[in-house]
Amino acid sequence: MARRHKKGRDITGIVIIDKPTGHSSNHILQRVKRLFDAKKAGHTGSLDPLATGVLPVCLGDATKLSSYLLDADKQYLVTCQLGIVTDSGDSDGNVINEMPVPEFNEDTLSQVTQQFLGEIEQVPPMFSALKHQGQPLYKLARQGIDVERKARRIFIYAIDIIDCQSDRFTLSVRCSKGTYIRTLVEDISHALGTGGHVIMLRRTAVAGYDLSEAITVETLQEMADKDGFVTLDASLQQAEDALPDWPAIVLDEEGTKSIGFGQSVTVQTPFKSANVRLFNMNNQFLGLGEMSAEGVVAPKRLFANAVS
Repeated sequence: MARRHKKGRDITGIVIIDKPTGHSSNHILQRVKRLFDAKKAGHTGSLDPLATGVLPVCLGDATKLSSYLLDADKQYLVTCQLGIVTDSGDSDGNVINEMPVPEFNEDTLSQVTQQFLGEIEQVPPMFSALKHQGQPLYKLARQGIDVERKARRIFIYAIDIIDCQSDRFTLSVRCSKGTYIRTLVEDISHALGTGGHVIMLRRTAVAGYDLSEAITVETLQEMADKDGFVTLDASLQQAEDALPDWPAIVLDEEGTKSIGFGQSVTVQTPFKSANVRLFNMNNQFLGLGEMSAEGVVAPKRLFANAVS
């Protein structure tokens, strides 16, 4: 049976979207894919419908980088409303409890947030995309089903207090992958002697990308209506710039051919890092590789031009 060809353009790059509230990450992904008429598209980690902010969308071969960007550190701005607990941990959920809010000040809040810095264990919320026996937890939660979840190790690098009022606070949080900000906020509110839920969540940075580089879908639409693909394509970030912490290895002609055939190559200047970005002598990005301590580079995720 003949393989069905995907429609769309063979375009590769990353567009940094400023996701609006009220839409799923997948909805935004599909809109961006249609605007660019891209054959392939993928995002680098979902944001809740309530949440806004930085959502890198990978197009074409750049989708091969998605899982590595998903593993990157992230930064958020979050506001917690104290005294009201919801089933989802945010304002999209149903109120399940109301509690008095004890008096506290910024110093008290600072002392509490310090307890959550560093490596901590966090139990994922029921309202999450994690799966239990093939079912997303949020679907079970909507049916009133609660299942046991294992605590996971995460890392909180920094928590800065942006605003502190009698019944709410706003924090800037820099954290590792796998961190649920809703759960962090709930835990902080419990440590203050009450309960709380997220009323605003904005991702301000992920994998080295921040809001200064982000563009709204509405702006992309205006660009498409005015100039078509010319200005749209100019808004794309280069795939090879997505992992700046990974050393760049330039392969000679023979090494480029070997890597393209899926073979390992030995390089003269090995790096300590196991993960590397591969380029040919024309500075074309070939994809990702893994280097041994002996300087042997094995192909990991190659782009189309590496094997053409």
